[in-house]
Amino acid sequence: MPTSLVTGGAGFLGSHICDHLLERGHRVICVDNLETGSLNNIKHIREPGFRFEMLDITDHYDIDEPVDFVYHMASPASPIDYARLPLHTLKVGAYGTHNTLGLAKKHRARFLIASTSEVYGDPLVHPQPESYWGNVNPIGPRGVYDEAKRYAEALTMAYLRQQGVDTCIARIFNTYGPRMRPNDGRAVPTFLRQALTGQPVTVFGDGSQTRSFCYVQDLIRGLVALNESEVHDPVNIGNPNEMSLLEMAELVIEITESRSELVFEPLPVDDPQVRQPDITRAKQLLGWEPEVALREGLVETVEHYTKVLASPAAR
Repeated sequence: MPTSLVTGGAGFLGSHICDHLLERGHRVICVDNLETGSLNNIKHIREPGFRFEMLDITDHYDIDEPVDFVYHMASPASPIDYARLPLHTLKVGAYGTHNTLGLAKKHRARFLIASTSEVYGDPLVHPQPESYWGNVNPIGPRGVYDEAKRYAEALTMAYLRQQGVDTCIARIFNTYGPRMRPNDGRAVPTFLRQALTGQPVTVFGDGSQTRSFCYVQDLIRGLVALNESEVHDPVNIGNPNEMSLLEMAELVIEITESRSELVFEPLPVDDPQVRQPDITRAKQLLGWEPEVALREGLVETVEHYTKVLASPAAR
């Protein structure tokens, strides 16, 4: 029975990875400091093969049993979080990644770093292939997250080349699904929260900026396929079906049957104008591509948010 370590395992993506790995027969060690994660995301897990450790990975840490796979998911990931925690975001990208790579080296484990499409910045190449080096503003308000992930990628490759650690890099594009926090600050949870509570749905700029939205279960399949492969170079994991944020807002209003009105506000600084993954490498090397249609995934997500927003804790 393989053992997998999931950092940030009580977060949105991390908790879904824990579920998926347990279903595949793994033992799972979930590590989180609960800065942005929540025990609510893992409270349903009762399997004896699951263990939670409350740890801050920016400090040196160790695991007292063999580890076969590492999923390094820990990091503040929404603009709200990394604006609130800029230094911590940089520390997680630097010290957290260094400490976790060291642990993978000790256990001779396969290591996956959850990087991001934000390494491409506001791209000058469209769609974005892994060979594109990006157009990032290192001193803008998004720079702490973008550069933390770019540094983490460089550190991961250094451990591969110099230390012989078996590593891979997943560049994750916009993902949605159950367990995203309603006040997360990203497009889909914000639109859903606003539409389900009858508030105006806020669109930045004129809404023409594009994103590509991948349902969480599809994304998790891609991450696991990558970590169980022999690929070392970065691989885009996301849905290539591109749409404008205005189109997404209108679709959310339609699916929720909301009476919310659309309102438009100024664009945030350095907000990317386009975002679309080239997933040729994922198809060729992993045999992976998304399967869940956007409307189907949104319906599942709406059901989750309806329950969450109805709970006393959401009031």
